[in-house]
Amino acid sequence: LQKHRITVKRIRKKGSLSARGRINAKDITVFTRQMATMIRAGIPMLQSIEVVSESVKKPSMVRLLQDLANDVSSGSSFSEALRRHPRHFDRLFVNLVDAGEQSGSLEQMLDRVASYKEKVESLKGRVKKALWYPAAVLLVGLGVTSLLLIKVVPEFESMFAGFGGELPAMTQATIRMSEAAQAYWLHAIGSLVGAIYLLRLAMRRSAKVTYRVHAMMLRMPILGDILHKSAVSRFTRTVATTYSAGVPLIEGLSTAAGATGNAVYERAVEQVRQDVATGQPLHFAMRMANQFPALAIQMVSIGEESGALDAMLSRVADYFEEEVDNKVDALTSLMEPLVIVVLGVLVGGVIVSMYLPIFEIGTAL
Repeated sequence: LQKHRITVKRIRKKGSLSARGRINAKDITVFTRQMATMIRAGIPMLQSIEVVSESVKKPSMVRLLQDLANDVSSGSSFSEALRRHPRHFDRLFVNLVDAGEQSGSLEQMLDRVASYKEKVESLKGRVKKALWYPAAVLLVGLGVTSLLLIKVVPEFESMFAGFGGELPAMTQATIRMSEAAQAYWLHAIGSLVGAIYLLRLAMRRSAKVTYRVHAMMLRMPILGDILHKSAVSRFTRTVATTYSAGVPLIEGLSTAAGATGNAVYERAVEQVRQDVATGQPLHFAMRMANQFPALAIQMVSIGEESGALDAMLSRVADYFEEEVDNKVDALTSLMEPLVIVVLGVLVGGVIVSMYLPIFEIGTAL
């Protein structure tokens, strides 16, 4: 602008970089579906990207598609253009697109990637539901109880001061908890937030901490079983998708290691990949890793012997996805009465302890 002697007086940012404008997995899945439809209809690659970008409203997604269009127009292949954006297109995505370009079946590969992403994201959503529901129940219970201790109990305490008699033990305990909550509630919140932040920071910087946290989560009752089955499902789904697309098994296992979503299974899959690279059958390598269920190992063994490994891996993934569904539904059903019990004990206990002195005065009168 300065070379053209244009003076800038005001600059305004167009679009939004807020959380609402961030690219998520759903945006990538929709884009993949649209591209598969365009290419199947015979529309050239560059024109397909431009048509899809015109239908997108999210500024960050439009910017990404414009970058892809510029790369393709400059002579890069679609897979090469995708590889320049690893934040949004992982190695599995790029490898399958590359295989589709080489085999002339790009639209089929894009459909396969979209189906894979839909199933994986659906599984992630169910696992998150299983993790967040108990946490939300506990948080609500603690929040309501803290509110009662900090705001309501002090009002009763000032009223009890004029009674002159000794308060019941339950009421005294509640008043002591109220005094502690009033004095240290800010410290407690700060400590909790700090502990969570430090844990997340340690997990990002240390693979050992991440491994220990994930191992501890796998040992949790009910939730641990859900995480086990989810990791096995994502592993088998990823290997099935890459293997059926013609990607070598070793490379597919390398991709699947990062797709499990758990450091324990990531290490186990890496061990499986090393064993397979030395000539071991996949089912034997899985058994030696000592992490995979016997059913999954047996079905993989049958798939290797029958020459239908990809189909058998897909069936294993479907089975464990259904198991995750059943476990999440069971957990949700279990949590509903537990919510009533937790809130009843926490909130009801505080209220009853506050009314006990009043009941005793009424009885004495």
